[in-house]
Amino acid sequence: MNEHPHAVVIALTGGVAAGKTAVARRFEALGVSVHDADVAARAVIEPGTSGLAAVVDAFGVGVLDDAGRLDRPAMRRHVFSNPSAREALEAIIHPRVRQWLRERALAERGPYCLLAIPLLAENIAHYRWVDRVLLVDVPESVQMARLIARDGIDETLARRMLAQQASRAERLALADDVIENSGDESALDHAVAELHQRYLALANAR
Repeated sequence: MNEHPHAVVIALTGGVAAGKTAVARRFEALGVSVHDADVAARAVIEPGTSGLAAVVDAFGVGVLDDAGRLDRPAMRRHVFSNPSAREALEAIIHPRVRQWLRERALAERGPYCLLAIPLLAENIAHYRWVDRVLLVDVPESVQMARLIARDGIDETLARRMLAQQASRAERLALADDVIENSGDESALDHAVAELHQRYLALANAR
């Protein structure tokens, strides 16, 4: 599948609690399509999909709830303390998520679109086909404070969540464009408006 998307494809990423959603909403308000890896991860294991069938093959029918859907809390508990189970689950879901995003990008008829991919740095080898990477960046101290406030967790757990992700330096090394988001959310309006013009110009030049 090496057909190239017609639209310019921008991968939007950032660490946990960096503000990716706030940025994505602003692009959507400008009429830009945003295709979200988290939405894809749910869609590819809906009842009736090959993804859910593969999960049941790997883990047994015990991972389904009464309605025949994946019992997410049970699955989370199962993979949390079991690295090999998590790898098995990711081996089913991640390739399907990439395929889903790729198909959305290929079907895109606008000048450009965004793919919201939280774990881009961890999986960049599989996303060489995107045109640019847009990083929503915040210092780790800000991430910690937001995570603790947002999820009501303690500092130890917040640190552990950050440690599971790529480092800020790894993400910055990948980024073509960076939105610095440690200040007030209203500052995002200007940053997004500027990037919107840049991406439209890129699409025109293509």
